[in-house]
Amino acid sequence: MATWLITGCSTGLGRAFAEAAFAHGHDVVVTARDVAKVQDLADAHPDHALALALDVTDDAQVAAAVQAAEERFGGVDVLVNNAGYGYRAAVEEGDDADVQRLFDTHVFGTVRTIKAVLPGMRARRSGTIVNLSSIGARISPPGSGYYAAVKAAVEALTLSLRREAAHLGIRAIAVEPGGFRTDFAGRSLTQSAEPIADYAETAGKRRKEHDTVHGTQPGDPAKGAEVLVAAVESEDPPFMLLLGNDASDGFRAALHELLDEVDRWEPQSRSTDFDA
Repeated sequence: MATWLITGCSTGLGRAFAEAAFAHGHDVVVTARDVAKVQDLADAHPDHALALALDVTDDAQVAAAVQAAEERFGGVDVLVNNAGYGYRAAVEEGDDADVQRLFDTHVFGTVRTIKAVLPGMRARRSGTIVNLSSIGARISPPGSGYYAAVKAAVEALTLSLRREAAHLGIRAIAVEPGGFRTDFAGRSLTQSAEPIADYAETAGKRRKEHDTVHGTQPGDPAKGAEVLVAAVESEDPPFMLLLGNDASDGFRAALHELLDEVDRWEPQSRSTDFDA
């Protein structure tokens, strides 16, 4: 049995992760900005749950959540950075305040929680940190440049952390889900306030008013959560975990496209060293 701290448990994948962790016998600190939205999870598992209010953009709340987890369960063994939301805008359309908020939640919020749990994990010489990325980081669809950027940053951070902390018994996993049937493309999706007409045929087609994906995504959150728990419990977990057929297909297509470009320009790429 391990102690999990999961951010963003009110709905969607975060809630599914918590339910799967409970089902596997783990203690779980379930969090949301509004603690009332996760109180039912704690009530259903009174001996194994702690419900806390947690806004990952708030330093004090992050520190308090980790301290409360340590006091109740003795420490955080598994951190799952799931809190976040979608944002769609052409790059030119992105509002500065909206973009800063997006980065503060996804990137710096992830950094806050990681730095809060690492001292305890280092002391125990064990721990697993799971950071939610997205297949969007790989395929970068039009209108999702800022969202893809924050998730790409989370991935790079995770892979460096893996190399830095493996000798301390600390594992880091980046998770790239595809489309799951959650509120991500519905209630949780935000977008630029003022679209620019010149982007109507690219980013504009993916604005909420034109999007028909919500409610039809292929991914089952419960199945995705079971795969995540299996990865965390594995003796040899992946450092990059794809969830969904669309994620696997998109990842491979993007990788092949990138390799084709590398091959096409390889002579020029190799021409820039000093002559021997």
